[in-house]
Amino acid sequence: MNLPIDIISVNCLNPLESLKALDYSTEILKFNNSYLFTHEKINSTKHKVININKFNSITDYSDFILGIGNYVDSEYVLIVQDDGYIINPKKWTNEFLAYYGDNILHESKLINGVKEFLNWCKTENISMAVCTNKTEHLAVDLLKKIGIYDYFEYVAGYNTFEYCKPDPRHLTSTIEIMNGDIKKSIMIGDSENDADAAKLAEIPMILLKDGYTEKKVEQIYHNHLIENFIGIEKIISSYLNGWF
Repeated sequence: MNLPIDIISVNCLNPLESLKALDYSTEILKFNNSYLFTHEKINSTKHKVININKFNSITDYSDFILGIGNYVDSEYVLIVQDDGYIINPKKWTNEFLAYYGDNILHESKLINGVKEFLNWCKTENISMAVCTNKTEHLAVDLLKKIGIYDYFEYVAGYNTFEYCKPDPRHLTSTIEIMNGDIKKSIMIGDSENDADAAKLAEIPMILLKDGYTEKKVEQIYHNHLIENFIGIEKIISSYLNGWF
């Protein structure tokens, strides 16, 4: 009889070692399913190998762990790593999202120049959308609570489509829904996921300093680097003048 839990190993650095750990674990106990999540091409007859994007930061890894429930059906999961531990991904994710939703305004504030920039875009008839890896309903809730929801024509969260950043389709699908032109679009973001998605979609990237990344800004794709939104209108205008 198999244990009613799945066993997984998440490793982008030493997938072969992770595979050995899975082999060892499943020899001792019979689990419901066994998975290896890796960005490398690994073949296994004993385990399900699922390709994921390479983690570039602790944030990437944390986001993935919170979304484990999207990949496995079991309510309980045993994660095999340096220190294996059992989590209930559905319960954990639900509790985290509930806490985040209740405290969504905590330390959330508009960056200098944002409101002025949004008003300028409206005056210039520039269509705007939000493309975020937050859950869609939480993103909408936050935008409404900080008073800028009505500026945007569309909000795409990580669960809006079957893919999310850094997959470029998160951006391109959002633009297509708005009947926009990808060749006349600009991405403004503060993370590696934002930059990677923009690069793959071949969209100009304006990178906000001190965002969600552990890399130096020089290592992240961008066409322009800003500290806040004051004066960003000049950058956008330079593109508009070239497009029209």
